[in-house]
Amino acid sequence: MTDGPVAAIDCGTNSIRLLVCETPAEPLVREMRVVRLGEGIDATGRMSEAALERTFAALDDYAALIREHGATRVRLCATSATRDATNAEVFTAGVRERIGVDPDVVTGAEEAALSFAGAARGLREQPEWPVLVVDLGGGSTELVLGGPDGVTAGHSMDVGSVRLHERHLHSDPPTAAEVEACLRDVDAHLAACPVDPADAATVVGVAGTITTVAAAALDLTAYDAGSIDQQVLPVAEVHATIDRLVAMTVAERRALPYMHPGRADVIGAGALILRRVLERAGVDRLVVSESDILDGIAWSLLD
Repeated sequence: MTDGPVAAIDCGTNSIRLLVCETPAEPLVREMRVVRLGEGIDATGRMSEAALERTFAALDDYAALIREHGATRVRLCATSATRDATNAEVFTAGVRERIGVDPDVVTGAEEAALSFAGAARGLREQPEWPVLVVDLGGGSTELVLGGPDGVTAGHSMDVGSVRLHERHLHSDPPTAAEVEACLRDVDAHLAACPVDPADAATVVGVAGTITTVAAAALDLTAYDAGSIDQQVLPVAEVHATIDRLVAMTVAERRALPYMHPGRADVIGAGALILRRVLERAGVDRLVVSESDILDGIAWSLLD
């Protein structure tokens, strides 16, 4: 184990998150900001100046928290948005200036392994193996299959809540034709995916889209990570919740007490990805975990 706290940062397409801890089970700081770094990147191939400004402002705050808690090692993992961007050097320079390390732009396979490590080590009850971890982000979705000894297969699909919302769901609420186009896109990626959800005995869902769908299924009066973590939800109930969220307007979603305002527009597309994965898996329950790639990044510094 490393002496003193470590700082893990997960910089995704929609959000940037910080975990400062000596062990992920007992966080000193766990923060999330929706910065939409991947805004427009599917169309332009570049991170916009506005998106970079939002991200750097969050990193300034995170740097202060890292100093305050005396974290001895820092790792920032950048995922889908920065993998795809042609102006990644601007992002790299901004990260280095603020937190003193270069971003670790992980591959899809590395992202999958970190997600599995975080989710599997966070499970409080022994699952039925093999476990499929579904890490549903803004720009990509990782499907990672593994057992008690670790990952056996993993793949990162270029479908996520921001990417598919921008590509397909242009109406508010989306039309039936737009929803069908989104589902066809997901189906095409799943058909080409080397990880078959049907091989899983247990499905564990992580990241903000899935935890927010869980909050909706539980009808929470506020977003409460403690109430969501390790919940086991009937898949039929998850599907009904997805139908309800997709049919809402953005304003109706934003009014939900558990909905982060930065997620309200894109969660419909993300929920449709979850629907198709669960349909292919054929399981009757979904385990929802607050432990995810952020915890995996922290473990990579602690082990």
